[in-house]
Amino acid sequence: MMSDVSNLKVTETMEIEFFGAAGEVTGSCHILRVAGHQVLLDCGMIQGSYKDEARNRDPFPFDPKKIDAVVLSHAHIDHSGRLPLLVKSGYRGPIYTQNASRDLCDIMLRDSAFLSEKDAQWENRKRERKGLELIEPLYTMQDAERAFTQFEGLPYDERREILPGVTIRFVDAGHIIGSAMVEVWLEEQGHKRKLVFSGDVGHHGKPILRDPSRIEDADLVLMESTYGNRQHRNMHDTIEELHEVVEKAARAKGNVLIPAFAVGRSQELLYFFAKNYDKWNLDRWKIFLDSPMAIKATQVYAKYSHLYDDEAARLWDEHQENDLLPNLYMSQTSEESMALNRVRGGAIIIAGSGMCTGGRIKHHLKHNVWRSDCHIIIVGYQAHGTTGRALVDGAHHIRLWGETVRVGATIHTVGGLSAHADQQGLIDWYGHFKKRPPVRLVHGEGEAQQILADKLRNEHAAPVAIPTRGERFDLIGRRDLAA
Repeated sequence: MMSDVSNLKVTETMEIEFFGAAGEVTGSCHILRVAGHQVLLDCGMIQGSYKDEARNRDPFPFDPKKIDAVVLSHAHIDHSGRLPLLVKSGYRGPIYTQNASRDLCDIMLRDSAFLSEKDAQWENRKRERKGLELIEPLYTMQDAERAFTQFEGLPYDERREILPGVTIRFVDAGHIIGSAMVEVWLEEQGHKRKLVFSGDVGHHGKPILRDPSRIEDADLVLMESTYGNRQHRNMHDTIEELHEVVEKAARAKGNVLIPAFAVGRSQELLYFFAKNYDKWNLDRWKIFLDSPMAIKATQVYAKYSHLYDDEAARLWDEHQENDLLPNLYMSQTSEESMALNRVRGGAIIIAGSGMCTGGRIKHHLKHNVWRSDCHIIIVGYQAHGTTGRALVDGAHHIRLWGETVRVGATIHTVGGLSAHADQQGLIDWYGHFKKRPPVRLVHGEGEAQQILADKLRNEHAAPVAIPTRGERFDLIGRRDLAA
């Protein structure tokens, strides 16, 4: 009899444990336990400084072989980037995500694997010369390809039971194409609860995509807080600022560099340039999308044009794809990219990585950042420890491949282009929930989280807390459990 009672206590578990993006912005990863099953929400890569990124090699704080399903909110690497490592470590179950996210992950995880292999080769050359032990890539292209075979794409707004007692639905988050908020219905021993995982909440009124979906009921809200301490400029002022920067750069007769994330930001910039082509006299420029991954992602955006907002859908319908920007050049090969280093003026170059930590943008910085006629437009979040953050913070010199390079270019930070909701957007999104369910803030820096928590308490009387890594929340008892 005691054995039966003991077994009942073991199975009667409905909790979420917070791992990645608890008290930090990147590395989203949380584990949900219900009805004897374990479901992983996201499996993202930690991004930032060299020291931060080295943590991606740490063992998972759970056994990947015992995970029953993965639910992925969207394709950005800080949410999806360790999925190949999870598979490499023994995970064999399904990875559920929205259809467009599935297509983007095919591109992004391959690219991540390529970079992982390349970084290991570079590091091993140095280690070999020093007689040190060689390292393996974090994961390989083969690992990424195997992970992709486990993906299962779902449309928005379709309920799907993925395990006994676990039903999910993706709704549009308005962050990047395919981004989703995840509604999770749970049932265990007669207990029924609903968890809402926000993923990354999009910025209301941002171009191309629809506004974030509104959800009214939940027993727990797991909510991002990236910009919990600030407001974005309104979109009209942001577009005008972008126009002014282009005009200043034209007078300087130099180049414009835009470090941009391959998915989301690059497509938005092309949209703005297409929409304002005549007004901004963009025919005097050559515009280069210098990122194979961004080029492929743009093709995915074109494939899912039925997910656009009304304005973007009209623009798309009115023009053939190639006519949207007649002076747009796609730099696929490394030779095409290197040729841009010989261009002294008249080029707008969009290249990754978005935080200037790798990719082709570093080469363009090497050839341009010291020039007084160069203008650099920062259009996205820059994590602490990154080259992009150093530029935003006014650094006079940056380090590129061990060389110190003077910053002579003019740096512009255009914050209103963020794909994330700002503080008011997050507060308004939570405000649609009835009965004010408890909130746990993730995916944010400490200061931003504390300020947002105070705002949510003051404006909505929200029962809000900021979990630490390893902390758990009991959904049956609706209470926190010690780490």
